[in-house]
Amino acid sequence: MKVIIYSAKDFEMPYLERANNKKHQLTFVSEALNSKTAIKAVGYDAVSIFSRDEATIITLDKLKDFGIKYIALRSAGYDNVNLITAKRLNIKVANAPNYSPFAIAEHAVSLLLALNRKLMESNRRAEHFNFDLNHLIGYDLNNKTVGIIGTGRIGSIMAKIMHGFGCNLLGVDIKKNKELEDTYGLTYVSMKTLCEQADIISIHVPLNGDTHYLINEALIEKMKKGVTIINTARGAVINTEDIIKGLENETIGALGIDVYENEHYLFFKDHSNEILKDEYIIKLNAMPNVLIAGHHAFLTEEALTNIAEIMIYNIDCWNENKDTENELTQTSNEATTT
Repeated sequence: MKVIIYSAKDFEMPYLERANNKKHQLTFVSEALNSKTAIKAVGYDAVSIFSRDEATIITLDKLKDFGIKYIALRSAGYDNVNLITAKRLNIKVANAPNYSPFAIAEHAVSLLLALNRKLMESNRRAEHFNFDLNHLIGYDLNNKTVGIIGTGRIGSIMAKIMHGFGCNLLGVDIKKNKELEDTYGLTYVSMKTLCEQADIISIHVPLNGDTHYLINEALIEKMKKGVTIINTARGAVINTEDIIKGLENETIGALGIDVYENEHYLFFKDHSNEILKDEYIIKLNAMPNVLIAGHHAFLTEEALTNIAEIMIYNIDCWNENKDTENELTQTSNEATTT
């Protein structure tokens, strides 16, 4: 099968080539898929896309006209694909679920630890041989209350890790995880209660109509003063403008984000020689209690290997006229992150 891989990154190509093992004809392009770049798919059977690619109605219509029959995602989340249109056009779509929930959860913990213990500032000082300890005070995680929004694959691992730190666990999810309740002492509560009681809030939900701007001014007003928020899910799950207000009025004590609602125009590119016009990211970047990572929570050896193998597996199934269990429909509800 001939496959064009949009948004191809140098770091992932070896993994994809190894997983493919010369079975399919892979073509890598650095451009993201959109209505303009869809023309590059002419002559191919399938496209592979990542989180910043746009499989909108217009783009999908063009792909169909160009003969594309399959879309293989290199991600678990699929909020960038119009599944209703894909079904109407008989374009099959499959994601890469559960490629490494450990990578995302561990990254969330890394953001939390780095923020809490002021590691970035400590390192910055050490680089200038300044070993003064003033203003580097953090807090023990032991006995702190951690609120986990979304206790699916990633959120459940986050809960287990925080349990290991001796934290009290609160959870919000439409589906309860009995293991977390019985073994790790997690208590399911309302969103309001979680915000009122949690010292730390970690977000692990897909982006959809119900979760868009889930964290907004109304909920932030209910949060404990000085709360730490970690988001490794999707950028638009939090309202950035409201988050900035919460940081400015010190309701939010620290913010760690691997995702950003306007990241499509920023992430995965070098903007160091540009003057950015995005006021939100400029404000966030200037705040000492904000840690921004450029959507690299998934970047582990294991995750990259699994993503590549799952993507090629989906292509293999379609090439052999078989169904893949990873195929998505407009009723799919298991999207996670990355």
